[in-house]
Amino acid sequence: MSHRIAFCITTLAPGGAERQLVELACRLPGDRYQTAVFVLGPPPLPPQDELIRQTVAEKVPVTFFHTRSLWSAGSAIRQLTGCLRTFRPALLQCFLAHANVTGAIAARLAGVPQCVTGIRVADLRWNFHRLASRMTNSLVSRHICVSESVATFAVQRMHLPASKVVVIPNGVDLGRFKTARPVTPAELGIPAGRKLLLFVGRLDRQKQPEWLLARLPELQQRLPNHDLVIVGDGTLRGRLERLANQLSLGNHVHFLGWRSDVPRLLAASEMLLLCSAWEGMPGVVLEAMAASKPVVAIKVHGTAELLGQACEPQTVIAHDVPAFLEKVTQLARDRSRAAELGHQNRIRAEAEFSLEAMTTHYAELYDELLAAAPPSK
Repeated sequence: MSHRIAFCITTLAPGGAERQLVELACRLPGDRYQTAVFVLGPPPLPPQDELIRQTVAEKVPVTFFHTRSLWSAGSAIRQLTGCLRTFRPALLQCFLAHANVTGAIAARLAGVPQCVTGIRVADLRWNFHRLASRMTNSLVSRHICVSESVATFAVQRMHLPASKVVVIPNGVDLGRFKTARPVTPAELGIPAGRKLLLFVGRLDRQKQPEWLLARLPELQQRLPNHDLVIVGDGTLRGRLERLANQLSLGNHVHFLGWRSDVPRLLAASEMLLLCSAWEGMPGVVLEAMAASKPVVAIKVHGTAELLGQACEPQTVIAHDVPAFLEKVTQLARDRSRAAELGHQNRIRAEAEFSLEAMTTHYAELYDELLAAAPPSK
């Protein structure tokens, strides 16, 4: 018997949560599930429409509602309710805070038997979505968290019932990173012979790129042959470029903007640097693991669960600048140790975080919910 599963997300611009949703919608067995994706926002413009192209290639229909802010919530709920009534799914799976709340309400209005939310980060700031998640909890069958630390956050800080909280870690396309050909420095406009430290992420407050950039002068003194490559875009781009000039970093920091070739950039880099203020299970760390690269990261939610026994040599506590600088320096100077950690990371990614494992865990939960009577509200 085939079940219809609907997916709802805030945007489909290339990002960690968005990629996970698309992989899941495209990989669920077609003989058991019929899937469709509903996106609250407008479609991203080329070349950032790669996830749309993936769903088209896999014949998964995608509908965009073109809403752009919290103030458009009423319109989003109306449009999603109408689409759900037409598609008639047995279950709605939501990702990201805005979609979680919108989807829970629309699913109830449309008579969808089961609604599941996806909690992707442990956002330490107070915000409306945290309150709204508690208010709509009675409309939700399960809250899927990407890590045990996010599950703890959901129970303790969001006050969601532990009985509804389930942990399903992210997955990564291992083959995409194993076969990636390293980008050459010349392709990036970087002189030959320079060694690369890589940052990948949105240029916003959560990812703390300013914190990292402020560390670069001392890293330059310790590692004069290394450059920092910053991949991503966001509201802080202009401020970061001005800061780089103020710090006289010259040609040793490179702002590449958004890129579709992160596997090739990882293959060309010595290590990944992560300095986020909060996360859930940072997808870029999982991608570095798949690329057999070491990581130096601030120990935020999900990093320890990703890195496992190799966590301590690759993480530091928040604000410990000396430890961060020392670990980057040690790994840059000790290439055999860096390669060993990269190998451990790849082995762990293969064993614990494949896309196949992630899809199986979601399918098992869906089957459990679909076999059960509708939950009491």
